[in-house]
Amino acid sequence: MPRKPTKATRIQVKIGEARARFSEFVRRALAGDEVIIAEAKRPILRLVPVTGGVPRKPGSAKGTIRMAADFDATPDEFSDYVA
Repeated sequence: MPRKPTKATRIQVKIGEARARFSEFVRRALAGDEVIIAEAKRPILRLVPVTGGVPRKPGSAKGTIRMAADFDATPDEFSDYVA
């Protein structure tokens, strides 16, 4: 197991290596390291922890979504498939 870095570092890894050692890179990102995933030596993704998210409030979309009266009706095009 690699030593835990004493300060935040930036590391760049290939996709295959990221796949094989994903848990390790997640731990490093959570510890503050910048983990860059690259394809053909070109950075394509940065692995970072989620911070400052606003918790979802149940029912916050109430009254904004309308369901059509016939939402569960079989479309005419499928009449040959329905017994």
